[in-house]
Amino acid sequence: MSIIEAQGITHSFGTRPVLNGAAMSVEAGEVVGLIGPNGTGKTTLLRALAGLITVDEGTVTLEGQPLATMAHDARARAVAYLAQGGESNWAVSVETLVGLGRLPHMGPWRGMSSSDRAAVTQALADCDAESLTSRPLNRLSGGERARVLLARALAQEPKVLLADEPVAGLDPAHALDVMAVLRARACNGAGIVVVIHDLTLAARHCDRLVLIADGRVLAAGVPDAVLSDANLASAYGIRAHRGMADGQPYVVPMARTDVAPMARTSKERPDE
Repeated sequence: MSIIEAQGITHSFGTRPVLNGAAMSVEAGEVVGLIGPNGTGKTTLLRALAGLITVDEGTVTLEGQPLATMAHDARARAVAYLAQGGESNWAVSVETLVGLGRLPHMGPWRGMSSSDRAAVTQALADCDAESLTSRPLNRLSGGERARVLLARALAQEPKVLLADEPVAGLDPAHALDVMAVLRARACNGAGIVVVIHDLTLAARHCDRLVLIADGRVLAAGVPDAVLSDANLASAYGIRAHRGMADGQPYVVPMARTDVAPMARTSKERPDE
């Protein structure tokens, strides 16, 4: 049974359609990569899964229960959403910020328990951010801030983690580390959805991929099938070189094709 599932998600911003009948599901213990060109609805679908927007049509269920009918505190404990970007002028310390991930588990006027502190410590360690604990958030580099914000989401210990481009702006080593952390959380029973543009990371670290193009699901399934030449040409207008290294696949975009990619849903909001 899927831990979280979206069916028939249709959404527009004003008169501009962004998603048209999109559907996807995630099972406990798997990493699902959400891929596709800029501006085709990936972030909007992720926000719908998180219950952060009211869609025009469609439903999202969490363990079979409509997400919209769940109590806010129960939903907050079960689903963590990591937005892309993460700019901040807030001078809060890293340790305090990551500790905010425990709020859904803490009752009113209650301080952190030993289990809360352990979750924060583990999340900081997982994201290689232990050395940053006393530093203010607004004094971090972009890559450091991205790791800290991921640590906050991990500290929540959610059943479902929805991560929007968590490796954007990271150096290659930390990008690999983040994908390994997401895999480890999936192995512990969480369902992970990650928006990702690096096709090799997607091929190596995701159990399944969902390819969004023009607001629709163009393909869904195991990475090798989704990252076919035809799908890459149709969605991105590219051809790629693929192969194996150390027993793992790689996919390297090489050039644009003569096939025009599917029409973009938006040229105005590339973060969707």
